[in-house]
Amino acid sequence: MKTLQTPDACFEGLHEYPFSAHYAEVPDLDGGSLRVHYVDEGPPEAPGIVFIHGNPSWSYAWRNVIPAVVEAGYRAIAIDLVGLGRSDKPTEMSDYSVTRHVEWVRSALIDVLNLKDFTLVLQDWGGIIGLRVLAAHPERVARVCLANSGMFLRDPAKPIEPAELEPNGPFAAFQKMVRETPEWPHWETVKAMTISQLPEEVVGGYRAPYPEAKYLTGNRQFTQMLATTADNPQLVDNWEAWQIIQKFTGPFVTIFTDQDQISAQGYKPFVAQVAGAQGQPHQIIKGGSHFFQEDVVNEFNSALTAWLKQTDR
Repeated sequence: MKTLQTPDACFEGLHEYPFSAHYAEVPDLDGGSLRVHYVDEGPPEAPGIVFIHGNPSWSYAWRNVIPAVVEAGYRAIAIDLVGLGRSDKPTEMSDYSVTRHVEWVRSALIDVLNLKDFTLVLQDWGGIIGLRVLAAHPERVARVCLANSGMFLRDPAKPIEPAELEPNGPFAAFQKMVRETPEWPHWETVKAMTISQLPEEVVGGYRAPYPEAKYLTGNRQFTQMLATTADNPQLVDNWEAWQIIQKFTGPFVTIFTDQDQISAQGYKPFVAQVAGAQGQPHQIIKGGSHFFQEDVVNEFNSALTAWLKQTDR
């Protein structure tokens, strides 16, 4: 597997992102290895709070959440999914799959960092990937905060109708557009989907890892992995993980926003069916888009840290 590494110079002087770079080396699943970048702030002996972003994003999205969590007395770890941010970037779209992303994250958190009793804070694709890690290692995870995310499922016992093999749903046209636009400027998507007007230095932060189109492969492939057909392999894999997730008894809270353009109803199955979600202070914060970190970060930080303190053990 061939990979690219964004030059370190691209990350110098980023707005509101003063964090040192750390790397976990994990198997690339083709016989080699690659680097998963992560931010690691706060006391190393403190309870670990792991942040997993989605697409189009990277750990830059958590830049104003990390200090609040550290100030509250926790260790904040924010990873970059492979292909995004400062992590290594395989060069072929076929190098990426949901299964591979799950294994790369699992290997970084469990095999390399050897985290135990940690909390997952998950947004967008970070929800699917992080919840699959939870299903693989429920004994390692203490708590989960799901924020503006969800999970695509299909019961393998349900037959697939021929019409369901054609791309359909709200993401089908988006997939086609990105597939046909090799230089898709995804940072402009972040800018367009926030309620607040992002300063150009913030837009530049989201753009920083991608100085040339050749670095965009991982971002583009995430759009192609969206479940727009019933035979998408993640659907059954997620369904199998769901059987474990429902039984998770650790505290499980959902913190969503009222103007999320992508996953507005994603919290409902978790609130209704996950054992650990019962009796938790689920919230819908007003005035936030899908990228709540840019619109209502102070409100999110208050809700998250209050819940962490409430559920500390």
